[in-house]
Amino acid sequence: RCWHENILEYFLRNSQITAEDGAEITWYHAANHKAQMNEALKSTAHMIEADVLLPSDGSEHSQPIMAHPPETNSDNTLQEWLTEVTKSNKGIKLDFKSLAAVEPSMMLLENVKRHLKRPVWINADILPGPNGNSKVIDAKPFLDTVTFFFPDVTFSLGWTTGWHPEKVNEGYSWTMVKEMEYICNELSQPVTFPVRAALVRQSCSQLLWLLKQSSRYSLTIWTGKNDNYSIEDLLYIRDHFDKKQVFYDILEPQNHEFKQAIGIKVNL
Repeated sequence: RCWHENILEYFLRNSQITAEDGAEITWYHAANHKAQMNEALKSTAHMIEADVLLPSDGSEHSQPIMAHPPETNSDNTLQEWLTEVTKSNKGIKLDFKSLAAVEPSMMLLENVKRHLKRPVWINADILPGPNGNSKVIDAKPFLDTVTFFFPDVTFSLGWTTGWHPEKVNEGYSWTMVKEMEYICNELSQPVTFPVRAALVRQSCSQLLWLLKQSSRYSLTIWTGKNDNYSIEDLLYIRDHFDKKQVFYDILEPQNHEFKQAIGIKVNL
């Protein structure tokens, strides 16, 4: 069983979900520090997401650590994180904030590969997106490095984004989705595109087009802490996209309301 297996098939086979429906998968976000990691491992989440970077001290042999910028230090290294997570049955999604962290991290993953018979997703923002101003990770070396170690991993490839409450926020443009498809149609792995919930409604045609380009593609809807979007927006996505092709990594209380609205039981 490889890392390119669709997570719906995997969790269905292990009786952890009841239907091939992306909304059934639950996520634990930013399980970086030991406290969050331990909470995530005890939780009912299927997938644990965490952020990997190299510490700011810049020492030559520095180990990848679990932190989300602007943090540059952590009480948890990737090595320690993997040791704990491999004892569980959770799927993992590692989000890379810097190219430098990728290769040393792949080496650590290689050491535990035989204990990770479960979904593994590798994430990076490789293109500038709507209102985005953070740095993108250079796509080619990122994809090449990960593929060199793990040709069958699932990629999660996103755009940098921003969201401003008092402005009109542009969605994902045709240029953005076409650039992404240009990069991804060369790949053989499954690819999920993380897209920001508050920007999806105005980008429906573009994103529907993108998903039609390959059966390997899916969307992962995520939310920023202070984003304004409505449950109606999520229900709109639910009605217009294939249930097998959309995952929802969204924060409370909207997650609970959304699941209730579509009739999926939430275990808290």
